[in-house]
Amino acid sequence: MAVHFVGFRGDEYNRAQRVWKVDFVHVHNDRRFEAEVVEGDVVVFANGYENKRTEFVRDDSAFF
Repeated sequence: MAVHFVGFRGDEYNRAQRVWKVDFVHVHNDRRFEAEVVEGDVVVFANGYENKRTEFVRDDSAFF
């Protein structure tokens, strides 16, 4: 089981880390993020990001 953070920035991220041990950070709710989630994973969205799907695809691994 992996924990995915989606859309977190700044203090939101720091507060969420107090509750969840993050494995993957995704800047956007996009196709790449969806491809990396498998059954049994936990997805934690920043406030409102579950409804902010974008067609823009970003290689988040290049930044973390």
